[in-house]
Amino acid sequence: MDKNTVLQVWPIPAFDDNYIWCIHDGISALVVDPGDAQPVLEYLMVNSLILKGILITHHHPDHTGGILKLLQDVNIPVYGPVGDNIPGRTVAVMQDDKLEIAAPRISFKVLEVPGHTLSHIAYFANMQANVVEPMLFCGDTLFASGCGRLFEGTPTQMSESLGKFSLLPKNTLVYCAHEYTVSNIRFALAVEPNNLNLLSWAERAQSLRKQGLPTLPTTIGQELQVNPFMRCDQPEVIFMAKKVSGQKEFPTPAHVLGVIRAWKDRF
Repeated sequence: MDKNTVLQVWPIPAFDDNYIWCIHDGISALVVDPGDAQPVLEYLMVNSLILKGILITHHHPDHTGGILKLLQDVNIPVYGPVGDNIPGRTVAVMQDDKLEIAAPRISFKVLEVPGHTLSHIAYFANMQANVVEPMLFCGDTLFASGCGRLFEGTPTQMSESLGKFSLLPKNTLVYCAHEYTVSNIRFALAVEPNNLNLLSWAERAQSLRKQGLPTLPTTIGQELQVNPFMRCDQPEVIFMAKKVSGQKEFPTPAHVLGVIRAWKDRF
């Protein structure tokens, strides 16, 4: 296998709406957030792939539940956030750690992105010989046109985490862990009904889902245009936050995010 073979990234569906992402070069594979082992094992077998490592973004069972079964017959590294009790984790990672993985050949930078959980991390693969575009595996922090619920973190933490993502290259492919796009767009249109990029994206996403296709990956550039949680400094988003909350002023975009996240929770 040519060491510069372009990597493939494939969504393995799990549960009702999870995606377990498989990164492979045709021989060796990594999986991200395997909440269920069975669909992973089936995908590896059908495609004659050898599992070489597991990447975990956070501790929720729908992201970790398959780890121990996947480890039954192999001795491979399991990377996960330092602050969580991740079953089977062998390598605890934190902000700015670099992971150099030999097979499939790829390197990641770790980003700490609290909000959904306190110890949530993301894995960023920048331009490399075998990575055509930068890639972000972000778990449940960022979704297409949405963000994760604030189960453990604060609006300020989520705002800062999304701010880290906003600084990544615009062409970064964003591999979220759930197919929530259509319902997220419904809410985003309530926030920004006049956003032409969002209206166009709504049509495209509906078409993809009608064909049974994933709406992912999205890109950082796309999310900056259509995701209200990454647009908390935009006049229409601020206006709607004022309207639903009755507040006259917001000191920071994080305060806007807090209001629209609470609105989304009851939407």
